[in-house]
Amino acid sequence: MAKNLTGEQKTAILLRAIGEEAAAQVLKQLDPKEIKKLGASMNGTAQISRDEEDAVILDFKAASAAGDVQFQGKEYIKSVLIKALGPDKAARIIESMTRKSYPGLETLRWVDAKSIAQMMKIEHPQTVAVILAHLESDQAGQVLAALPEFMRGDVALRLATMEDVQPDVLEELSQSLQETLLASKGLGGQSIGGAEVMAGILTRMDKANEGGIMAKIAEKSQTLADAIRALMFVFDDLIKVDDRGIQELMKEISKDDLPLALRGANPDVKEKFFKNMSSRAAEMLKEDMEAKGPVRVSDVEKAQQNLLKVCRKLEEEGRIVIAGAGEQLV
Repeated sequence: MAKNLTGEQKTAILLRAIGEEAAAQVLKQLDPKEIKKLGASMNGTAQISRDEEDAVILDFKAASAAGDVQFQGKEYIKSVLIKALGPDKAARIIESMTRKSYPGLETLRWVDAKSIAQMMKIEHPQTVAVILAHLESDQAGQVLAALPEFMRGDVALRLATMEDVQPDVLEELSQSLQETLLASKGLGGQSIGGAEVMAGILTRMDKANEGGIMAKIAEKSQTLADAIRALMFVFDDLIKVDDRGIQELMKEISKDDLPLALRGANPDVKEKFFKNMSSRAAEMLKEDMEAKGPVRVSDVEKAQQNLLKVCRKLEEEGRIVIAGAGEQLV
């Protein structure tokens, strides 16, 4: 009966059969990808019969008796690797198997690629390359694809030419990542706060209050302040909205808010809006901006916040996409 089960299903059944403590020791030896697969198999085999469980255990015992299940230790592994790959390659692989673990880097294997890319936007390309080198290839590829386009080539080049990294550098990086992950996600319990929530609050505040709060946070933890800044969506970030998204945004915003908001925008953002209008509409908008004369900074910021509220609403509805999200408009 066990012959009809996959290897993952058999493993899942065996882990349940050996008990929680023993199963935990086995799972410690696996990487996140393997654990996720096993978790799905354990869930899918929850209703397995006692006869099927006994059959799996008998299969394991038979394989063990036949020598198909190996229990030899490090010397056996070393001997096999040397015979298969030669002493040089074997030494490199053995070194990678026994190298020191860095908790912050290891924890990233459990974080989704989009969140990692968001964190990495404020990091130096060399730091990003080191982090990618410690991820599984498929996860690293997803993170690289989700990074801003201007970063990808530099990060890829540094990753391709990377050699040794000093342990103290890895230790410091690991510690910094642990602080950032703790600030962003928290450890255990219900997620009710964190850097992402704080970023959302700050983007809805006026500049003076936002600056004061960020200064206080930076005094306590520069790492946390950087994590919040990376998650904040400010008016200048509208440059990351594609042309179709800008056109969609202009359909929804107040015509009174747009000229006021653009008065305080950088030239690239202004041009982003102008190029998505007809020549006549762009000229009228420019004239409207000039005709208003001097305006209060608080009025400009209020108008910009009104545009950002509409932008966030449209993003939540899936009507616009901000560059770097790894999605396409349909």
